Amino acid sequence: MQLDVVDLLEFYRTPLGRLAAASISAKLSMLWPDTKQDRVVGLGFPTPFLNSFVPSSERVFAFMPAGQGIFAWPKTGERSAALVDETSLPLPDSSIDRLFMVHALEMVNDPLAMLHEAWRVLAPGGRVIIVVPSRRGMWARFDTSPFGFGRPFSKGQLQKLLRSALFSPEKWDGALYMPPSTSRIAMKSSRALESTGQRLWPVFSGVILAEATKRLYQGLPVAAKTKGFKRTNPVLVPAATNQQS
Repeated sequence: MQLDVVDLLEFYRTPLGRLAAASISAKLSMLWPDTKQDRVVGLGFPTPFLNSFVPSSERVFAFMPAGQGIFAWPKTGERSAALVDETSLPLPDSSIDRLFMVHALEMVNDPLAMLHEAWRVLAPGGRVIIVVPSRRGMWARFDTSPFGFGRPFSKGQLQKLLRSALFSPEKWDGALYMPPSTSRIAMKSSRALESTGQRLWPVFSGVILAEATKRLYQGLPVAAKTKGFKRTNPVLVPAATNQQS
């Protein structure tokens, strides 16, 4: 289910939305503390999280799926947002250094096709951070936020999907340990709950953050004739070649 851009904008303007953006942004800053001279693209609804990357990066673009809709970003200066087909991005092969995906993978019919396209546009050694609702967390169980829509993931499911798309998962983290509640008590205790949740119940985060690197090669079994039977030996081939086959 693809959410409308108006609904997403309205959520991130609420106190709960601002707290959610701050929680996830803090983890992004830890995973990517320096994007100096990097070309960064956010895919899905990334604008609440991209401002921290703008000053140091070479370029920063916000790509929003056609089924979701788009709004002008940033508010001032040169516009850097575009409406795209998430499985056919308007970028050359190996043209960006980092890709950030949020409100994206859980919304599409074919997550693997989206990741294959991410692999295509990332430069060799390029990195992707994916934020998805956690199957174990509370945020996927309530429709009070955009993380209650679409397909939630477990860590194992996301890991398998990334490897199928020729990515090597390297770092894992979580955010949104506070409940998706707008009550005054929950809002006031949100910082304490985030800190406590990270220490005491990390597997119950509201969202999963996965950082992965583009893998260029993979092993494939190749049949070799021997005396009376076939034997398979691994051989390294460019992953792009395998993708096209």
